[in-house]
Amino acid sequence: MSKTLNLIKANASNPKVWIVAGITVAGIVLLAETTRRRRRNTMIVKTEDFGAFLERFELIPFPQPPASAAKLPLLGLTFAIKDIFDVKGYVTGFGNPDWWRTHEPSDKTAVVVTALLKNGAKCVGKTVMDELAFGTTGENKHYGTPINPKLPSNVPGGSSSGSAVAVAAELVDFALGTDTIGCVRVPAALCGILGFRPSHGAVSTIGLIPNSQSLDTIGWFARDPSVLSRVGHVLLKVKAVEPRRARRLVFADDLFQLSKVPKQKTLYVVSKALEKLSGYQHPQHIDFSEYIASNVPSLKAFHQNYTNLQNGISTLKALSSVMVLMQSYEFKTNHEEWVKNVKPRLGPEISHRVLAAINTKYKNVKVLYKVRTEMWAALQSLLKVWPLLLLPLFFLFPFVSSND
Repeated sequence: MSKTLNLIKANASNPKVWIVAGITVAGIVLLAETTRRRRRNTMIVKTEDFGAFLERFELIPFPQPPASAAKLPLLGLTFAIKDIFDVKGYVTGFGNPDWWRTHEPSDKTAVVVTALLKNGAKCVGKTVMDELAFGTTGENKHYGTPINPKLPSNVPGGSSSGSAVAVAAELVDFALGTDTIGCVRVPAALCGILGFRPSHGAVSTIGLIPNSQSLDTIGWFARDPSVLSRVGHVLLKVKAVEPRRARRLVFADDLFQLSKVPKQKTLYVVSKALEKLSGYQHPQHIDFSEYIASNVPSLKAFHQNYTNLQNGISTLKALSSVMVLMQSYEFKTNHEEWVKNVKPRLGPEISHRVLAAINTKYKNVKVLYKVRTEMWAALQSLLKVWPLLLLPLFFLFPFVSSND
């Protein structure tokens, strides 16, 4: 088991890095004292911002005519952005100092950031992230791991760790992150805040460094549901009218049976919440794994590695392997040349995943995209009948398009 997974399992504290070097005893003592003072000052700063920020700056809202200023939906709100979004005049670091070193400042600002500025919000800086958006714990070897404000001894979750921590620590009103296979949903859950991942393609990714473009989705964090909603109205271009309510809900029984929380307890909480809402029917039930197996025939090609598991678990494992393979294949397509030329310094866990992606020879890549297409169709059919599908957090499935 990797060091990172051991840290998560044991809820260990975030690692501290000491640098001790010198050629004489006096030099060693002097450097050690300097390091001690530096570390103390760094920890003071980190305590103040929980290690969430990589770079502080201000992007003020766009000038507006006096008559329209009061109508701006995000007026007065502050936000931070993951170090994966372009900002004109700043280098987008992608969570890694070697990436930052080998790239020029951006000549444009990401579309999503511009949209927020136009609607009255102020950006106050960039946040720490897992290197190359290729992690889920939120740890960063180079910039440190943001401190989870809710459980300081636990990791904050990643890869959008700094953005989640900035919101949880009340440093900003909301923050932008990206979600490839859970990179918004995981840190939101671990930091005890709200996180939203819209359908793939619903928000423009122009000005975003891609990890895996078929899975990358822009998401956002907030503490207040109304703020989460206001940001959503801006980025999803939703009209300010009462949305059509999806009153029929289906409960994925088999997935909740895998959770540590008893299924009946979860169902009870959901049922009680629905009682307070008008027009919502009592939840219906579905075996989601069986539905996937029946409606995604191309997935059978990936079942052979999990023949010793129950059919439902085998289906979920196969689906997970498709997501990981697709992410790795597209990462290799996007960044193989840079990785081989620069040979970046990476944390152990990230290095393992990056090298695995770069060195793997991918066969039958078309099958990956066929599974993705079939999943879109299957979910679209399901959601036409049951507009609300209730899944547990651990089922981090991203194959939903903006056309669904």
